[in-house]
Amino acid sequence: MADTAKDNDVIEGAGGKEAGDEMEEELEEESTTTTTTTTKKTSQWRKTRSTKTSATTKTTTLTTPAKLYGKDLSEYDDVDVESLLAQLSPEEITILAKEVDPDDNFLPPDQRCGYECTKEATGPLNRKQLIEHINKQAIETPDEPEFEPFVQGKVRGKKWVPPPRDAREIEAEEQIAIDMGEEYEHALNDATQEEIIDLAAILGFHSMMNQDQYHASLLNKGQPVGLGWDGITKSTQQKLFPMDPPNSTDVEESIKRVKDDDSKLIDLNLNNIKNISDEKLEQLFAALPQNEHLEVLSLTNVGLTDKTALLLAEAIEKSKTLRVLNVETNFISPPVIVKLVQALLKCHTIEEFRASNQRSAVLGNKIEMEITDLVEKNSSLLRLGLHLEFNDARHRVAAHLQRNIDRSELQQGMSSVITTTTTTTACISSQLASSSHASTSSGAAKELSPSRVRSLAAFEKFIKARTWSQPADTVTHDLPPAGRLVRNLQASSEAGTGAGAEKKI
Repeated sequence: MADTAKDNDVIEGAGGKEAGDEMEEELEEESTTTTTTTTKKTSQWRKTRSTKTSATTKTTTLTTPAKLYGKDLSEYDDVDVESLLAQLSPEEITILAKEVDPDDNFLPPDQRCGYECTKEATGPLNRKQLIEHINKQAIETPDEPEFEPFVQGKVRGKKWVPPPRDAREIEAEEQIAIDMGEEYEHALNDATQEEIIDLAAILGFHSMMNQDQYHASLLNKGQPVGLGWDGITKSTQQKLFPMDPPNSTDVEESIKRVKDDDSKLIDLNLNNIKNISDEKLEQLFAALPQNEHLEVLSLTNVGLTDKTALLLAEAIEKSKTLRVLNVETNFISPPVIVKLVQALLKCHTIEEFRASNQRSAVLGNKIEMEITDLVEKNSSLLRLGLHLEFNDARHRVAAHLQRNIDRSELQQGMSSVITTTTTTTACISSQLASSSHASTSSGAAKELSPSRVRSLAAFEKFIKARTWSQPADTVTHDLPPAGRLVRNLQASSEAGTGAGAEKKI
């Protein structure tokens, strides 16, 4: 029984061992199942996450081209381009390079261009020969034949017909009507085409006519033939004017006449004479200070330089009769122009100075301000021919020149008053003296009529008021030279024969 028990124990032990193995296997299977389930869930979560990430990536890369020639390029993302190029032969790579234009600014244009010239160079470039060859080839190449030959008056192809207009637009235009009255409507209905063109020119409707029609209407020359409303507008033929004859002034003879102070030489014009040497110009400028009859000197386009222009500035300072000086279109620099304008301050006779179109087209702000200051100090200059770029300089010069012109006109008016006053005073004095002498010689108390006395007194009072003849006027008025001269003449006249006559009145 003991053996039996031992056997049972052995059997039970074996059974227990087997049962333990089975339990371990079950636990392993459960753990494997659990691990597999966890792995599957994890993989599903990762797939879901990767799908979301890929969707986000696609959303952010929508701006890049995803297709080429209608084919999707996403399937070539993982393709190794280098391995594909390594499999191509040199001929295939050359063909591929011709088909692809690399977008690289650092490559020279001849490498980016698909055309490759395989011909050998025939020699250096000869532009003239190349143009002749191109023209010859263009002339020798026959024209492409027309599908339908040209026939005058026949429309080739389909004629364009405008689409029909909307009925509402037509009705709206018909409703817009201007009532001008029966008189105007009757006049316009009966007017000819030329009269309507004249009316359009008077009203300024330039878009309804060309220049020939417009000027013909203004000048009342009659409308050109064939240029009505339906006429063809053609370019106006330019008027050909004859060329101006060359300046035939003898330079040497003119210099000699200036040196001799010829009284008949008042205007010297040496314009456009380009072969005047510097020595001749120096002789001319050296003779200007001694000349007392020359008033106008024109030296336009004679090749004046800074050297000769400085000599001219020295001659201007000593000139006595020169009124107009023109040195336009030469090679004078801006600083020397300033010297010429400065020389005008010492010459009080020059009224007009012109020096535009020189070597430097722009004088500059500094030069223009210097010229403006010098012009404002000049009281005799009336006209200035210079191109000033800055508004301040232009306005100041224009205002000062206008003041000089007004002052000149006032002085001319005072000169005429001087002449009139002197003549009138002499006449009054002679009349009063003769009347006084006649009355004293006869011994009778003969007096002038009261109206005659009043008129003479009023006229003399008017002359005194206009010419500042009273001594108190020297204090209250700043008399110009003409006014002072008139006052002195009037005072001397009163001190003579007019004094007794005034007392008589």
